[in-house]
Amino acid sequence: MPEEIKNKKKTDLPRRRIRFGLIVTISGFIIFLVGNKPEIFLLDRSPVLGFVQISVMLVGLAVMCIGGYISINGLWKGRKRSIAAELGIRIISTGYIIAVFSGLADVLGLGSHPYPKHIPYFGVWQARGFQIAEGIIAIGILMMLPYARSPLFNGTHTTSTEQRGIHD
Repeated sequence: MPEEIKNKKKTDLPRRRIRFGLIVTISGFIIFLVGNKPEIFLLDRSPVLGFVQISVMLVGLAVMCIGGYISINGLWKGRKRSIAAELGIRIISTGYIIAVFSGLADVLGLGSHPYPKHIPYFGVWQARGFQIAEGIIAIGILMMLPYARSPLFNGTHTTSTEQRGIHD
């Protein structure tokens, strides 16, 4: 096998993983839209966001988080992830848990409209909690990006005096 084909196969693997992750993310976004705005897909049955729609939104958000993780993980190309990237994975998970608890607050008995007495719906405070959770997830994904491509961050840079050959 020629050397160019071997090198091409090595670089295709992360591209395929990134592409697959983006497809999963877009699929999750479509699922999220079905839960959030079902009228776009002619599936609207209720004037408020109820339990089923909130659950579909949470499933869509979970699929988006998994797709984002797969895509960003593909950028590392088999290298060891940094501490910030490892922390970012946990922050994404924490953000999703916050989204679950804020989205299902009424069903879990934590909201202002507990389930047996009222029909659970997606209120203003739940929406704010969901938005905060999405922001935390975004921060986690940004932390997973491989920033250490610059020689300044990976410890291999030389100072200007070392480049000129001046040593003390």
